[in-house]
Amino acid sequence: MSAVTAKLDKPAKQTPEEAQAEIAAMVARARRAQQAIENYGQAEADALVTAVGWQVFKNREALARLAVDEGGFGRYQDKIAKFENRVMGTLADMASIKTCGVVEEIPEKGLVKIAKPVGVIAALIPTTGPDATPPVKALGALKARNAIVVSPHPRTKRTSIAVVEAMRQGCRSVGAPEDLIQVIEQPSIAKTEALMRLSDLVVATGGAAMVKAAYSSGTPAYGVGVGNSVHVVDETADLDDAALMIARAKTFDYATSCLADNAVVAEARIYDSLRDKLIAAGGHLCTPEQKARLARAMWPDGGHIPTIDVVAKPAGRIAELAGFALPEDRSFLIVEEDGAGPDHPFSGEKLSVVLALYRYQGGIGGAIDWVNRIIGYQGLGHTCGIHTTNEAHIEALATRTKTARVMVNQNLNEGAGSLRNGMPYTLSLACGSWGGNITTENVSARHFMNLTWVSRPLKPRAITPETIFGAHWAKHGQ
Repeated sequence: MSAVTAKLDKPAKQTPEEAQAEIAAMVARARRAQQAIENYGQAEADALVTAVGWQVFKNREALARLAVDEGGFGRYQDKIAKFENRVMGTLADMASIKTCGVVEEIPEKGLVKIAKPVGVIAALIPTTGPDATPPVKALGALKARNAIVVSPHPRTKRTSIAVVEAMRQGCRSVGAPEDLIQVIEQPSIAKTEALMRLSDLVVATGGAAMVKAAYSSGTPAYGVGVGNSVHVVDETADLDDAALMIARAKTFDYATSCLADNAVVAEARIYDSLRDKLIAAGGHLCTPEQKARLARAMWPDGGHIPTIDVVAKPAGRIAELAGFALPEDRSFLIVEEDGAGPDHPFSGEKLSVVLALYRYQGGIGGAIDWVNRIIGYQGLGHTCGIHTTNEAHIEALATRTKTARVMVNQNLNEGAGSLRNGMPYTLSLACGSWGGNITTENVSARHFMNLTWVSRPLKPRAITPETIFGAHWAKHGQ
């Protein structure tokens, strides 16, 4: 059907002026469409996002197949599950959020907040997320009465085009303009740059270069940081649950998510037991020789970014690329590691079913040191997790690491929102100033609206030098 058929025409060469004109026309159509819904009430906005979400949900199997066939990333069954979880979860998460009219009143402060649309949002999509990333962004944008233009990665453009067409059908089904959601069918750097300049807000999910370009566009932007999530397992943890959660996160969709465990830091006394349980959960413990071969295969140029040949691929294929055989029942690879930084490439983000395993000593402080060393190389500001029953360890990890999310006794993928936690649903995980981003939050519908603050006068508050400086004077004098 049309929702899963994309144009296969070879891109025609364009001059810079032609590329600029094409994007300008798209943004103009988006503005007209957005103006048609900017006065929607909350019920109308909610009906729109539900219709759009339904069209993606009902086509999830065909869209998942296209995503795997086109990009070669991930696993078909997991992509179906991703569509189900991300679409339904996002809609459920947004259901209680007000994005139209008065969204908050604070009588004691005389304040009323009124939500208004941002306008036209540019959505930059990574090659590993052409399937679920566009609808998650679009649902948030439409909830706040915006239009959105998707700039897909050229390698996986057909999938993003098909997802957008499904969403456009959703718009049509409730009488909303289909140009509320558009996609650049023949993407290029010049077109993406033009889109960022002409839009009102950029939401960039992808590599560091993409995010830097978004922040340099002159348009307000939300970006994300490098992944490389680290999972701590202490001596009080339920090791069976920890191993299960780690294995699930590492193997889901062959680790396309930036949240999937890249490193596990285990307390020395339980290290061997956890390692054995990870092996029982499907892991293959690489020998030193296999580890060396794997490093050469994953980073053939000696750089810091793994080759695309291993990204989101099955464990057997990665092992074959590295020159060793893997039993069919093995679903991920484990390498024991004792260092972090450029000389230890396994300490970085791998976007593959390869897990680095560390041993720590010296109490929770030893674990925190490892987390900070690992994310200090790659992943500042992103996510860490801990399996523990010790509340003091949770507090210490959260207080002393530069991470935006600390997931406790969970699958780290749940950091993007889950039915069993309160994290906002998203596929854009910001990392604060540590990761070069403007916020540490999960970017969602809350970030896609402007707020007008209405302030009414209150009875004046009494402020005197004594009330402000009295304690200081008493301690230090005047």
